[in-house]
Amino acid sequence: MSECLKFHFDVDGENFVSAGQASVQVKKNLRQLGLPPEIIRQLSIAMYEGEINMVIHAGGGEADVTVYEDRIEIVLTDHGPGIADISLAMQEGYSTATESVRALGFGAGMGLPNMKRYTDEMAIDSVVGKGTVITMCVYLNKQ
Repeated sequence: MSECLKFHFDVDGENFVSAGQASVQVKKNLRQLGLPPEIIRQLSIAMYEGEINMVIHAGGGEADVTVYEDRIEIVLTDHGPGIADISLAMQEGYSTATESVRALGFGAGMGLPNMKRYTDEMAIDSVVGKGTVITMCVYLNKQ
């Protein structure tokens, strides 16, 4: 594959029914490309966690997935409230989810930690009051 493949998804905010549809589609696309199951699993988990975070905290956003020869990159962009304290948000169990969201089974504070756990690289660029961009990368040729 000499050229990269790009997939774009709009994530509908506050719609838990459609949350996860982008990660399911990415999983299907990566299977069709014949990528290893473990890579697909990693990306699916990271993408799903990001989607749910956008629904819970940001009123939705956009997900862009680019498949390169040596890696897959996911860029999640939202225009939500931003993350005030990234190091705190990265702690397992920390969550700003409302009680109504928690009652639905979401907001356990594992989204960002799982995104980092299942990717090889992750960067968070967030401005309070403007939004967040999370870039994640999984390498295909791991030694």
